Amino acid sequence: MNTVTINLSLPKELLERVDEMARRESRSRSELLRGSLRAYLAELSQWDQIFAYGEKKAKQLGVKNEEDVYRIVEGFREEERARVKKKA
Repeated sequence: MNTVTINLSLPKELLERVDEMARRESRSRSELLRGSLRAYLAELSQWDQIFAYGEKKAKQLGVKNEEDVYRIVEGFREEERARVKKKA
């Protein structure tokens, strides 16, 4: 692994929490922080994918504003109520 050493400033209380978690997981501070950064970056990537999908679907449905969203949601709710009522 090609690594680079960096300096990082943290509030004392946060560093204490990092050290406590590293001790509980039997990991070094660096291992814990690397894992945390990987997880954070992966989560951001997932959110980017979710938003891209949402934008694509909104475009397909012609959504231009919040009123369009409410109209579509209410339409689905009405269809569901009709479906449930029909079963009863």
